[in-house]
Amino acid sequence: MAWRFKASKYKNAAPIVPKAEACVREICVGSYQTYGNNIAASAAFMAFNWEHTGSSVAVLPLDDCGRKSKTMPLLHGHTDTVTDLKFSPFHDGLLATASQDCLVKIWHIPEKGLEQSLSDPEAVFSHKQRRVETVGFHPTADGLMYSTAAGCVALFDLSAQKEIFSNNEHPEVIQSASWREDGSILATSCKDKCVRIFDPRAAGSPIQLTAESHQSIKDSRVVWLGNQSRILTTGFDAARLRQVIIRDVRNFNIPEKTLELDCSTGILMPLFDPDTNMLFLAGKGDTTINYLEITDKDPYLIEGLRHTGEQTKGACLVPKRALKVMEAEVNRVLQLTSNMVIPIMYQVPRKTYRDFHADLYPETTGYKTDLVAGEWLNGSNQPVPKMSLDPVKREHGDEPIIPRLGPKPFSSTTGDVSFDKVFAVPLAPGSHENISSVGQDTGVDIIPPAQGAKPDLIVEIEIKKKHEREPPVAGNGVQKSLTTSERRKIFEQNSESSENSTESEDRADAADLRRLSTARSSIADRRRLYESRSKSQVDEKAQSPVPLRREHSKVEMLKPALQQQQPGNVIDTKRISVPEGKLLEEHRRGNGSAAGLKKSATDTAFSAASTKRTSTVFGKVSKFRHLKGTPGHKSTHIENLRNLSRQIPGECNGFHANQERVAVPLSGPGGKIAIFELSRPGRLPDGVIPSLVNGGNIMDFQWDPFNAHRLAVACDDGIVKIWHIAAGGLTEPTNTPAGELTAHMDKIYFIRFHPLAADVLLTASYDMTIKLWDLNTMTERISLSGHTDHQIFDFAWSPCGRLGATVCKDGKIRVYNPRKSETPIREGNGPVGTRGARITWALDGQYIVCTGFDKVSERQISVYNAQKLSAPLKTTSLDVSPSILIPFYDEDSSTLFVTGKGDSTIYCYEITDEEPYICPLSHHRCTSLHQGLSFLTKNHCDVASVEFSKAYRLTNTTIEPLSFTVPRIKSELFQDDLFPPTRITWSATMSAEDWFSSNDKAAPKVSLKPEGMETLSSIQQVTVQPIKKTDHSHFGGQKSEYESNKQQEIQKSVSARMEFTTKLEQDDMEGVDENEWQE
Repeated sequence: MAWRFKASKYKNAAPIVPKAEACVREICVGSYQTYGNNIAASAAFMAFNWEHTGSSVAVLPLDDCGRKSKTMPLLHGHTDTVTDLKFSPFHDGLLATASQDCLVKIWHIPEKGLEQSLSDPEAVFSHKQRRVETVGFHPTADGLMYSTAAGCVALFDLSAQKEIFSNNEHPEVIQSASWREDGSILATSCKDKCVRIFDPRAAGSPIQLTAESHQSIKDSRVVWLGNQSRILTTGFDAARLRQVIIRDVRNFNIPEKTLELDCSTGILMPLFDPDTNMLFLAGKGDTTINYLEITDKDPYLIEGLRHTGEQTKGACLVPKRALKVMEAEVNRVLQLTSNMVIPIMYQVPRKTYRDFHADLYPETTGYKTDLVAGEWLNGSNQPVPKMSLDPVKREHGDEPIIPRLGPKPFSSTTGDVSFDKVFAVPLAPGSHENISSVGQDTGVDIIPPAQGAKPDLIVEIEIKKKHEREPPVAGNGVQKSLTTSERRKIFEQNSESSENSTESEDRADAADLRRLSTARSSIADRRRLYESRSKSQVDEKAQSPVPLRREHSKVEMLKPALQQQQPGNVIDTKRISVPEGKLLEEHRRGNGSAAGLKKSATDTAFSAASTKRTSTVFGKVSKFRHLKGTPGHKSTHIENLRNLSRQIPGECNGFHANQERVAVPLSGPGGKIAIFELSRPGRLPDGVIPSLVNGGNIMDFQWDPFNAHRLAVACDDGIVKIWHIAAGGLTEPTNTPAGELTAHMDKIYFIRFHPLAADVLLTASYDMTIKLWDLNTMTERISLSGHTDHQIFDFAWSPCGRLGATVCKDGKIRVYNPRKSETPIREGNGPVGTRGARITWALDGQYIVCTGFDKVSERQISVYNAQKLSAPLKTTSLDVSPSILIPFYDEDSSTLFVTGKGDSTIYCYEITDEEPYICPLSHHRCTSLHQGLSFLTKNHCDVASVEFSKAYRLTNTTIEPLSFTVPRIKSELFQDDLFPPTRITWSATMSAEDWFSSNDKAAPKVSLKPEGMETLSSIQQVTVQPIKKTDHSHFGGQKSEYESNKQQEIQKSVSARMEFTTKLEQDDMEGVDENEWQE
């Protein structure tokens, strides 16, 4: 038993997360319902799904970092979501992608990465109208790829570009597949709850073994544990608990180890390193990545250090030869989140990292093999030679291992195939060397543009294979359009004669630009040179950097008109690109002046640029961009909470607070709600918690906004109970409410108090009706209809109190005017998800904000025009989570706070009345998960500390205050730009009778400025005598009114802070005579 006490070298491997600057940031990743990991890595590149649909793939260098533009080059090769993607283990630039469009495509990534978007793959394989689920490469045979679609397993030979094996014996969808390290057999997990051992080369049926696995049809994964005879699967049991099962193929029907983890909706993606036996379990949608070490004896799975961070969208391991071995990095996990790629380094702690620690790095599988697809299919098994990670034993010493970029798939009928010819890395597209050598090295003939052709005409390239050049009528010629960089370089080469009339520095810059190659400069260098070369043409800036395509017939129409122009008025088409429609319009009008044509085009370009708003061009800058959430001191917390209820319906927020007390539902029978006084923080005593006993299951509850002592509770028996809390709070449990309201004959969804009128309560029930009650008389006054037999998710009053909006399970948003119509006055499309939704009003009732789910269960926020509900103005997706986003809108700052039960992040946005409508602010991340969030009214904010919003947060064991502030330098002044006069929502504006009688009153406004506190704007209100300005008309005209006002404002602000004098130093100096100057 001594092995039990043997310490593992990797036991204390610690996850090290880099700073945000070292991560790939500001990317666009959605949530995809696929069986893939959504990210893959080689020793040179990383690739991951891009955007919400996931039909494009982003490819970046492995060590890349920093912010990424949404216009970055991508792989645009599929028409539907990319379900899986993998790099070849032998060639770091060879990428395979599988998609829901039933295609598998092979891509070759250039040595410098993607410099422009690619849409033409090297090879395409079809699965005959079946969605492709997984794709990958064989571990020992070069050029052998596998893919699965529905119940089919297929093998493809990339060198021959054909399918060499196909089997359809799986009865259901194959969810995962994994090769044994020696490449002899394959393990698959299927939707029929079985795991199988699959041998494509076996005589007869390739399915060798079958065993029952996870008893849930949800996603499952399988991974072969290196070269062992064991496999590991992850999935869900019948109770939807996540499971990990280890099996030995020698006793396949009986699991060797079964580990049940937790109840979560995300599948665990197993990432296994056979060299160190390290296993990483990353759950989709989880914020934690578990590290376990696999042993060959009980307990089989030993848990290591757990990483907690961002929510995971995908994960993969980096090949061992790309690790930083001199820093004791034993593994690296690339974590894909909604907006970042985070490289998590697992480092073994050592006293020093000067030397190579050979005990941590056994020889690993190399990247060179002599086995090809045909030989493997004929029965040959040849292991991949091992390689050492010791820099001393490597080919290039301490330098990183040079990635192998290739091959491009090829076809050959002869035996003369060498690595240099077939697997050579091509030059990056767009380089001068590539263009000049196209006709020689690749068998391509370039047909240059006709002499005198302009750059905005179509430039064509004809590519013909050398052995197919004789029969030109056979249709073997391929017409291909050049890329943007190729067009630019060909044009510059063919325009040298026209450049003779330009300045010499322009010619030098053009020569410099032509001399550039991808090996000597980066994209940024080329862009800077191109921009510096074009400084003189700013006034004649083309509308698009890509030359416009025009038909020859349209160009011929313009030639006579252009030839009639004088030489001095010839249009320089290189300097300006005129839209085709504009040219034809000017030609039809008979405009004979080329200068007029040029002026018209430039005017069009400038008018298009001038109409664009500055906030749209540069991005909207909010005063609340850097808001900060700060939890209250521990002395203000209420601790030792117990028995919180987890059975509250989704339509209920689950937690409500006012300025004096909070209400928290408790578990157990009787429908109990505990009331805690905020004036008595600290640790709650053990024992029975005083509570309100309602006698039935609680559906919803809410404090009266105008009476901090009154609480309304709705139960599943259709009764609303009105409770009155004494000034000292509850001292013992009570079951006697102050009043009862029999509102409905069925369960109640939710209740809402009116925001302005006292004693007006709204109830919504399972009977699809919404009723308004007068609590003074306990009578029903209005009943609203119009909802179908679908669930009503939420109701929100408009700020004026006249209108109300609902969101329903049928995917509709409805707006009511309760006092004028029982049916909705407007109706539109809301969230398509049926898991729940919330709704609120924004910007003085002109807009509606709705939170919900999309069709793939991703949480999203949508903004609607309250007058036009046909489609949202803007929709922002967040993440995948089962909890409903609960919104709170602060109308003074136009800030939207959203969070869900079980979340640890409070998302903050600013709602605007122009694009982009939803502006992200600094989100607040809490140290623990919260079960509810409730905001207080504006009059309880500490404006002296620049606190613009205050809330209380409910966790599993505590209730803690949360303050949202804006950092300001002069915090001793009242920030009147952040705190405009606010509406009084903490006291009633009108009575219930006034509101039901349509005697509306607007809520009065009050300033939040404390007495004796100066405002920020007051220090700038110093009156200064305007200084007479000398008439400078002879220097080019008088200054504009805007410049004069701006200068006066600057003088005011400066004079308010410092003393100044108009006397100059040279006034005291003795001058010289004019004749002395002449001498």
